[in-house]
Amino acid sequence: MLKTHYCGELKKELVGTKVTLAGWVDRRRDHGDLVFIDLRDRTGIAQVVFNPQISKKCHAVAGQVRSEYVLKITGEVTPRPKGTENRKLPSGEIEVIVSEAEILNTSKTPPFYINEDIEVDENVRLKFRYLDLRRTRMLKNLILRDNVVKFIRDFLHDRGFLDVETPIMIKSTPEGARDYLVPSRLYPGQFYALPQSPQQLKQLLMVAGVEKYFQIAKCFRDEDSRADRQPEHTQLDIEMSFVEEEDILKLMEELLTGLVRTVKPEKRIISPFPRISYKDAMEKYGSDKPDLRFGMEMEDITELAGQSEFALFHKVVADGGKVKAICASGCADYTRNQLEELNKLAQSYGAGGLLTVSLGTTRGDLNQLTMNMVKSVAAKYMTLGQVKKIAECLSAKPGDLLLIVAGAPKVVDKTLGELRKDMGYRLKLADPDLLAFAFVLNFPLFQWNDEEKHWEPEHHPFTSPMPEDIPLLDSAPQKVRARHYDIVCNGLELASGSIRIHDAELQRKIFRLLGYQDDDIQEKFGTLLDAFEYGAPPHGGIAPGIDRLVMMLAGESTIREVMAFPKNQNAVDMMLEAPSPVREEQLKELHIRLCDD
Repeated sequence: MLKTHYCGELKKELVGTKVTLAGWVDRRRDHGDLVFIDLRDRTGIAQVVFNPQISKKCHAVAGQVRSEYVLKITGEVTPRPKGTENRKLPSGEIEVIVSEAEILNTSKTPPFYINEDIEVDENVRLKFRYLDLRRTRMLKNLILRDNVVKFIRDFLHDRGFLDVETPIMIKSTPEGARDYLVPSRLYPGQFYALPQSPQQLKQLLMVAGVEKYFQIAKCFRDEDSRADRQPEHTQLDIEMSFVEEEDILKLMEELLTGLVRTVKPEKRIISPFPRISYKDAMEKYGSDKPDLRFGMEMEDITELAGQSEFALFHKVVADGGKVKAICASGCADYTRNQLEELNKLAQSYGAGGLLTVSLGTTRGDLNQLTMNMVKSVAAKYMTLGQVKKIAECLSAKPGDLLLIVAGAPKVVDKTLGELRKDMGYRLKLADPDLLAFAFVLNFPLFQWNDEEKHWEPEHHPFTSPMPEDIPLLDSAPQKVRARHYDIVCNGLELASGSIRIHDAELQRKIFRLLGYQDDDIQEKFGTLLDAFEYGAPPHGGIAPGIDRLVMMLAGESTIREVMAFPKNQNAVDMMLEAPSPVREEQLKELHIRLCDD
């Protein structure tokens, strides 16, 4: 190798050792006779010193180098003079006195500072991603991702899992999002699809007798991007035979707990993981992926609100709606502008508006509350007793602000759930060092598509119903519960999984209920159904998202920060300029003609 040591490896124990280092010039400081260069490689920074009394030739080289030049040096490790140590660096107690130096490559001036963690337009960062990844924060994220994947592989191998690769070009089947299609040159007019997940393939591996499978799998979904979504993502795919829900939940809790304690020991976790039903999650938090780092739970005050003289409440109750509220502690002094901002936020989620009740600006006991302290458009339609009962329901005190939404149940839950998250952020209630994992259980198997008037799977059509609910498939599909489970953490869904259907007739019944005709069922799912006729074992699995998991551990706000070469928010690869046109000859080979419109 061109180096004997890495920059970050140098410690005072190596004083007196001759070393050769190679890396990038992070900073150069010319102090006249002495030139100091911070040399950077993947492991960190080492200070190297060019002294003309040691080598005039090396000193001349130091005069030529600039930031991001690639430099190789040889010299002796020495202690830094007293008072000049840098306690922030692992190598901060030593420096290298250079006796040989060679510029391995020059560098143009980068489009942004690499040695400073300053804000840079994301599209510029993605255009020059190979430079962005040199920055300390991004390099740490890549190292963290590597540590996460290594831990997962070691953990699962120790427990008898086989790492099995599945193909990238498969048959297009409906799985909830649009497929990316790959045209076939050999079979004109026919297409492969990139897998949205290896769902059917991992189930076929269970039929094949693999029993314990995992894969760090690439998945592709042609859907709109967002902070935690990309056209291609990576997931840990796990499938097991002869298991029940408890087996998978226990495995995942053990994996995640061990992972955090190994790769991010400074983070705290709640253990054991709480278990919440889907119904309770929606009722209390307005979300099936609640952030449990703080309370501020939603309370149903429909009955109490209906006892007031407020016309809006009476209309909502008469129409079968709900009235629910949350308490923002210590926010009774919010200004009119702040309250209007919250009102617009509520309206953006479909609510007609937000009703606020200020319980006075001075903290105190609820017994001290008077009607003169209450500020709300609904105040003149409510008695002090009614206000106090609502406040008691929310454990509110004078000085608190009540946020109330009335309307259709789904709109109320969604709106208050989003307001809860927003207020948690504003009030800094969520501890950034706490990872509040939880299991969400007992999802419905189906959801009704009101626009198209048919049932859809809540997650995917391969999820098994609860055995005791199977008779309801014919009479009351809306009541059928799924053997499905999610892992959530800090407001993110980290994983979805389920016990799968392994009986061919039950699987056909589910497909028919979802509106598939028998010919479609055989054409799209025939391989899986045929396999079930050959002794398919009971099986289940789960698939945590690697990108989201690393994003959460790194404390980043988007998965783009933990992927080496992501697309931007518009699904464009800024660096390689993709998607891009292709040559007419390529299209002809694939028998594809582009339409003008």
